[in-house]
Amino acid sequence: MLDFTIEPDFQAKLDWAAAFVRTEVEPLDLLFPHGGDPYDTRNEKARAILRPLQDQVREQGLWACHLGPDLDGPGYGQVKLALLNEILGRSYWAPTVFGTAAPDTGNAEILAMFGTAEQKARYLQPLLDGEIVSTFSMTEPQAGADPKEFVCRAWQDGDEWVIDGEKWFSSNARYAAFLIVMAVTDPDAPPHRRMSMFIVPSETPGIEIKRNVGTMDERENLDEGIHAYIRYHQVRVPLDAMLGGPGEGFKVAQARLGGGRVHHAMRTVGKCTRAFDMMCERTLSRRTQGTLLADKQAVQQFIADSWVELQQFRLLVLHTAWIIDTQPHGAARTQIAMCKVQTAKVLHDIIQRAVHVHGSLGTTSELPLAKWWMAAPNLALADGPTEVHRTTIAKQVLKNYEPAEGLFPSEHIPPKLEAARKRYADIINDDSLSGRVDA
Repeated sequence: MLDFTIEPDFQAKLDWAAAFVRTEVEPLDLLFPHGGDPYDTRNEKARAILRPLQDQVREQGLWACHLGPDLDGPGYGQVKLALLNEILGRSYWAPTVFGTAAPDTGNAEILAMFGTAEQKARYLQPLLDGEIVSTFSMTEPQAGADPKEFVCRAWQDGDEWVIDGEKWFSSNARYAAFLIVMAVTDPDAPPHRRMSMFIVPSETPGIEIKRNVGTMDERENLDEGIHAYIRYHQVRVPLDAMLGGPGEGFKVAQARLGGGRVHHAMRTVGKCTRAFDMMCERTLSRRTQGTLLADKQAVQQFIADSWVELQQFRLLVLHTAWIIDTQPHGAARTQIAMCKVQTAKVLHDIIQRAVHVHGSLGTTSELPLAKWWMAAPNLALADGPTEVHRTTIAKQVLKNYEPAEGLFPSEHIPPKLEAARKRYADIINDDSLSGRVDA
């Protein structure tokens, strides 16, 4: 049964969150607008504003809602989390205010599942409390996100693991208290059994941040980049630093990605909704050639296409969340990939139209649209390129089909027509009945 109702108690929480994000959280995006600001625990002014807001979220029972009851979380399912993340998507700071910022959420799940008691006390609890931030150090400069091409190695030397190699685009490493690093431990094993995962304290000797790479909206000359290019120079960690067993790095990585992709997608719904609202307001406020923009057919098409695409995407994400909540683990694999494919496209297309409707103002730093638009290419690459997920979708869908028997398609008309004639031959050949049979 399809049920689109929301429990009144939870709707009240969503209503509170929506008002809170608009009035209290969105101002942080203006005061501290750079990509690393929500993760910089050393910025005392930002933290002085942040902590009271986080306390309000805790009072509402909405702090770190992705956590299960075993971690003192509410145990919300993915549908409820999706609805909340739709609201959080309006603001870059909102995930930090609500204790759901990536990659900390996924790293917390890894530590909860695979960490030792000491690691949980040292890293997991402060991470859950919002006191520290972390890094997921997986991709490599020569390989991107393809683990089959990874060359960063780790080997056992006595009672330690030694990690040596380079990692690319390790987000927030300059602010992190620890890094979770994927390294090849058995290069001769099958591709998905070659790697293992390690927790590495950021103060460990041998970690060199070669540079913090700036993306499209980050200025290199002001050192605003937050995605680190890292060299691990024979970094040594104890044997219990391995998270999961030897060769289980890929398995551990996959354990953290599914729900996160749904949350990213629903936050994109929230951001696109905000851009759509801006577009509609502009069309009713600005005139050209004697009439409102809203009266122009091209603008009306912008609005109609954006609304249809947004609603389709929103329902896709919610349906995916529902499958995760109600079906066995792994059942939503295709749907998660579909969300990943559409996230960047919907964001790009809707914000592109909103920028166009706002004219030159839309391209400036006086509106948030240009900054949002520049995030689209990153979304198309994060958690694996869109093309990889398209391939996943195609392979999964094709499993439900079989090749046609014989030379012609199963919908080939001549044999189907012949079968229909045979089935109804008595009626077709009855001359006492009127009517024409074209066949």
